[in-house]
Amino acid sequence: MVRFGKVAVLAGVIAALVYWMRFAPLPAISHEVARGEIVAEVMGTGTLEARVRTTVSPKIAGRIQQVLVDQGDQVQAGQLLLTLDDADLRQQVEIAQANVDSAAAALDRLRADEAQANAVLSQTRRSHERAQEALATNSVSEQEADRALEAYRVAEAGVARAAAGIAEGRTELIAAERNLAYRETLLADSRVAAPFDGLVVKRHREPGDIVAPGSPALSLVSLEEIWVTAWVDETELAELAVGQPARVVFRSEPDHDYQGEVARLGRETDRETREFVVDVRVLALPDNWAVGQRAEAYVQTARKDSVVLLPPRFLAWRGPEAGVYVLTGSKANWQAVQLGLHGSDDVEVVTGLDAGATVVMPAGPKPVSLDGREVRLQ
Repeated sequence: MVRFGKVAVLAGVIAALVYWMRFAPLPAISHEVARGEIVAEVMGTGTLEARVRTTVSPKIAGRIQQVLVDQGDQVQAGQLLLTLDDADLRQQVEIAQANVDSAAAALDRLRADEAQANAVLSQTRRSHERAQEALATNSVSEQEADRALEAYRVAEAGVARAAAGIAEGRTELIAAERNLAYRETLLADSRVAAPFDGLVVKRHREPGDIVAPGSPALSLVSLEEIWVTAWVDETELAELAVGQPARVVFRSEPDHDYQGEVARLGRETDRETREFVVDVRVLALPDNWAVGQRAEAYVQTARKDSVVLLPPRFLAWRGPEAGVYVLTGSKANWQAVQLGLHGSDDVEVVTGLDAGATVVMPAGPKPVSLDGREVRLQ
């Protein structure tokens, strides 16, 4: 009899425990559904870059004499950035100028020789003509007429030689002038100027360093176009377009948004990550920024006003079907809903839920079905 009583007590305890587990109110968190604005965004992570960037380098090899700017300095197009030691180049220009002067003087001398040759030719021509007239009347001998003709032929050769000398002198003068222009260009190339308005972001060289054409001396970016080059999943491609508004969050200021807009869409997807590039123009930069710093770009793809909003954590999924636990009295009942836009903090509920309704979710860390259960709000 005693044994039967113990069994009955144990059965009662088990029954009570089962009842409590099955019908006792479950702890839950509630949320009152309201209407509001929702913004759908596509997020991409990238770095701050300049659309126009160049490495400033001299055209000729040499030793740096001065570096007139430092990183962080803003420069104007044509502003002198650095100079090379130009002592040898100046000497070469002086030698080339002397060669030009010498060639010009030589050409003047050849022109004088040409004038003299023309005068001799004119004189010998007249003597030859008189000798021919006198020969016709037997006033001179044939030998004298031949000597006059020979002198005339020699004078003609002298004129031709003078003309050839002038042509050669002109060629030498042109060569000297071109050599002077080349030496002056080399001298001008010893002074390196900014190709455009911009900002010096890095200084690679110091005075005394030897540089060669193509070796970096300064890195310069244009401030005309600064954007975030963000990588976005290819599944978002259809939602994006040039000109869409965006917000940029720099990791140095995670609580501050900077306005931007889509400037350019990439047309090639990375074959490994399946992402493509979206360039987001930043309309206003932070006070302190650096090319290459990390940022997140959020591109606005849609916006709706006065829609039913719900935090995503209150969704209760049954396979592919979305639903919520609607609180009626003290009992929660699962109800299917149709979702619309997905924002950063809320989702749009198109049908199945009205503003003013109260929805609940389990308060514990483990997912528990609240359908048909009494709940205890926390």
